[in-house]
Amino acid sequence: MNSELIFFSLIFLFGTFISSISQVLLKKAAMRTYPSKIKEYVNPLVIGAYSIFLIATLTTVLAYQVVPLSLGPILEATSYFYITFFGVWLFKERIDRRKIVALLLIVSGILLYSISI
Repeated sequence: MNSELIFFSLIFLFGTFISSISQVLLKKAAMRTYPSKIKEYVNPLVIGAYSIFLIATLTTVLAYQVVPLSLGPILEATSYFYITFFGVWLFKERIDRRKIVALLLIVSGILLYSISI
């Protein structure tokens, strides 16, 4: 891998990470009750989350200028780890055996792809 590909892959991973943060913000917003339907959608958490989604999309578009299309889904799969981490840390979710097996399969796929590059 050349340094340019590594740099743009890191940009891609950053976009994936902040997209996961955005999803957490949306979940936190959904867990609240609001006095009206309009306030469910027009509040700081939701507006912030969608703003972060916009930035995440722009970083992905920027990264795809160098990152091969075949590598994108592999980098995007890291979001499962971020979401699992945030779920356990912020929402006190439990990781069961099925989730562990699924995460191990994802890691295996990423490693297999990385070895073949």
